[in-house]
Amino acid sequence: MLKSTLLKAVEDGAKILKEYFDKQFVISNKEGINNLVTEVDHKSEQAIINCIKNSFPNHFILSEEVGEIVQDSEYKWIIDPIDGTVNYANGIPICCVSIGIEKKDEMIMGAVYNPFMNEFYFAEKNNGAFLNNHKIKVSHKTDILSSCLVTGFPYTYLDATNGPLQIFEKFIRKGIPVRRLGSAAIDLCWVAAGRFDGFYEHKLSAWDSAAGFIIVEEAGGKVTNLNGDFYSPYQPGIIATNGKIHDEMVRIVNGGSL
Repeated sequence: MLKSTLLKAVEDGAKILKEYFDKQFVISNKEGINNLVTEVDHKSEQAIINCIKNSFPNHFILSEEVGEIVQDSEYKWIIDPIDGTVNYANGIPICCVSIGIEKKDEMIMGAVYNPFMNEFYFAEKNNGAFLNNHKIKVSHKTDILSSCLVTGFPYTYLDATNGPLQIFEKFIRKGIPVRRLGSAAIDLCWVAAGRFDGFYEHKLSAWDSAAGFIIVEEAGGKVTNLNGDFYSPYQPGIIATNGKIHDEMVRIVNGGSL
């Protein structure tokens, strides 16, 4: 029932995204520049929460817009009703619904659905990762110079030491392609599917990565914090790779040369 509810919740949220996509809707700004939230975020979030509560009224919920709905439960649902809101608000179909489930502080299940590309990713702890019910695996590249990478840029601290711009410059000066899609959840899923060989970002929230990181791990990849240590979605930095270029990625992100 946990899995079926997760899949339905993601689908319910995605229905809202499809209904309003490329149409007129209310857009407002949260704290900081271009930190958008739309009425569609709220509608998608409400549809998702309603679905979860219908089956599991006593589960803890953490969602981007409403925050925490605290319950004394060993289960926590971590929800991003639209990952890639700026894309969505501009009619760019690189966005998704992302939901992860924790049990006793361990991620056990995640689903990410981009309805505009008809890509539904799902993973369960120790049971593999899937795209549209077909098993997926990370890439086999071992040389970072031949890798295709993806990242995201925060709106703050761009000029920090070993910050986003410095690391991006290192890679592109060596001719390494680095993409910027605008949705961390999709970035992670595309690492899991072998499209990208590695992903790094300096500042994410739990709802950005909760589902995606278990999908990468279940596809055979490796996910750590920026220092190469244990990853928790409750801290900001992340490196996710096929595992084969991971140590090199960690070294470069921490100031090493290419």
